[in-house]
Amino acid sequence: MRRASTSVSTVLAFGLLLTACGDGGGESQVAQKCDGSLSAAAIGAMETVLATKEFQWDGTGLERTAKALIDDQAVLGRAPGVPPMCEVGTATDSRLGFSVDFRLYDSEDLFDDGTEWTAEGRHLYGLGREASTDNEKAYLFVGCTSPQMKGSDRESAPIESTLRFRKPMKSGAYPPNTPATREAYLTVLHSVTLAVVKKLGCEGDAGLPEAPVFTEKKWRGEQ
Repeated sequence: MRRASTSVSTVLAFGLLLTACGDGGGESQVAQKCDGSLSAAAIGAMETVLATKEFQWDGTGLERTAKALIDDQAVLGRAPGVPPMCEVGTATDSRLGFSVDFRLYDSEDLFDDGTEWTAEGRHLYGLGREASTDNEKAYLFVGCTSPQMKGSDRESAPIESTLRFRKPMKSGAYPPNTPATREAYLTVLHSVTLAVVKKLGCEGDAGLPEAPVFTEKKWRGEQ
């Protein structure tokens, strides 16, 4: 698959489901740590996939993510300079968890150019400009028109968010590639992405609905 050169956009990680380990804070603590970016459904999806309600986290939130995207859109082509903002793992294993990255993308980065990804277990969904997921990564592509994003009045700013499941080192296993797993990934990714586009003031929330829609689509060229 074609991926954009890292010189095109700033890559930054935005962590998920941040809650203090064992403090009994529950969903309110998670929402607070994520700057309110997680819906109740996203919190439930994370807890289901990782089979826990307790997590450890590191990093910050929406303000820095939005600023980096705004800066990157204003100066296309600069080298990435923003370190990972946040990642999350379970309370017992920091390597078992998720991270979410935001960046600007090129048109060549879209997956839907044939059937190869279906053969490899990647599924396409009708969400944003394009969404796809397997049991390792989920991608969501949107276009943002906002006064904060330079030139987006002429052509919407292309924003990509990626959820990565950081597999544990010992077992090397990912969750099963089932509809439940894929929809859980998209639920979390949609929730965080929606919070980011709202922070950016994207017109019409960059085409994202308030709740994710899991309508699976065929790949281009697929019979």
